[in-house]
Amino acid sequence: MATSESRLLMLIDDEPAQSRLVSALAAREGYRTLVAGDCDGAVEMLASPEGMQVSVILLDQWVPGDDACTLIRQLKALRPAVPVLMLTASTSPLLAVEAMRAGATDYLIKPVAPERLLQALRGATPRASARHELQPLAEKMPASLDFDAMVGTAPPFRTALAKAATAARGHGHALVEGETGTGKEMLLRAMHASSPRAKAPVRIVNISAIPASSIESLLFGHEQGAFPGAFEKQIGALQNCDGGTLVLDEIDRLEMTLQERLAKTITSGIVRPTGAAHGFKVDVRVFAASDAKIDALVEQGTFSDELRDLLSATRVELPPLRERTADIPALTRYFLSNIGKQPGLIHHSIADSGLALLEAYDWPGNVRQLQAVLFRAAVFCEEESLTATSFPQLAELLGDMGDRGESRLRGLGVMLYTDDGNLRPLEEIEADVIRLAIGHYRGRMTEVARRLGIGRSTLYRKLGDLGIDNAA
Repeated sequence: MATSESRLLMLIDDEPAQSRLVSALAAREGYRTLVAGDCDGAVEMLASPEGMQVSVILLDQWVPGDDACTLIRQLKALRPAVPVLMLTASTSPLLAVEAMRAGATDYLIKPVAPERLLQALRGATPRASARHELQPLAEKMPASLDFDAMVGTAPPFRTALAKAATAARGHGHALVEGETGTGKEMLLRAMHASSPRAKAPVRIVNISAIPASSIESLLFGHEQGAFPGAFEKQIGALQNCDGGTLVLDEIDRLEMTLQERLAKTITSGIVRPTGAAHGFKVDVRVFAASDAKIDALVEQGTFSDELRDLLSATRVELPPLRERTADIPALTRYFLSNIGKQPGLIHHSIADSGLALLEAYDWPGNVRQLQAVLFRAAVFCEEESLTATSFPQLAELLGDMGDRGESRLRGLGVMLYTDDGNLRPLEEIEADVIRLAIGHYRGRMTEVARRLGIGRSTLYRKLGDLGIDNAA
């Protein structure tokens, strides 16, 4: 296997422009790229001495030759340990399922954002091979636009949603902060859908997905001939969103000069395209999201304090999943319900052993990562229920920590499911609830009865019927 200093990427692609772009991006992660123009060439190259050093394979679905899934199986048969990533223009969940069942490690939708490609390459490297189950597969699932789809009851999360819902009904700008994968873009979409401008134009721009050389024209527009290569006039997103909403994801990645220009535009309400002799009056509401704390960036001098103040009419902070682990069961069942509706998949339940494992993990990728892990497990699980064995890489990562998750779940007092995914009998669940209450209230039976909403006589009768010792 290639060392980290000489990692080799095999790109199977017949588009020269895309090959050059991918090669340049891969070089950022220390990869040298071999390009094969068709399936036969890829198989031949993989068998060569140089091909034996390949660390990752990136396959364009439309490369000439065999069906992409057939080629994936062939490549995995030749080199089982080498991760295969598939690049496609299709958004079909069924194709994602087929590709992963054929052996693909990840599935990228064109046009792929540079950071998304780099993220996939980082996850596919040998040093991270044990973590491949935790790669971001969430792009296969459509995002909901409803506040009701934001699942969770943790107080910090509900506070954030309430604040966002109130702000959505107003007219001011808003800033949402939170770690990657906490659901910032989904929240901003829900805010727009609940706002007075819901039926007005909206544009979502991911700053990190746009080349730095293009972001200025994309936001502000330019006139024909404004700079070398400006062969035609371009209307910017700010002008296109007149009367509506502009959503700027990862605004912390915007260059300082453009931050200042954006602040000036928001303040004056006039956008002036590059090279234009005059500006245009616009009425645009800006929703922005940031992975980093904007206040910290302002202190570091890398973010405009004026833009920060303008966007902070409402500021919402989404908590990371590790701070709302009690929401994992509800999120898991919500995601499994949605995943089960995708072509080629069935609806899975989840056993307590599976939930225990999910609750034990810290989820650095947050809710998006949880969804991705469940998607992969659902693809490969043929049983009705997901159990701990459905997440082998997660169990490997946690090691003994998996027991902590089981203990934590038992600490909640009630196991609802058996290991085969079926519900336990109601009598057993009821007995566990009563034991939990007796232990929690330290044997104070009057308090136990009050908290359970039953009379003392009823409680004692149940103790007898269920064979529970008062001192349990």
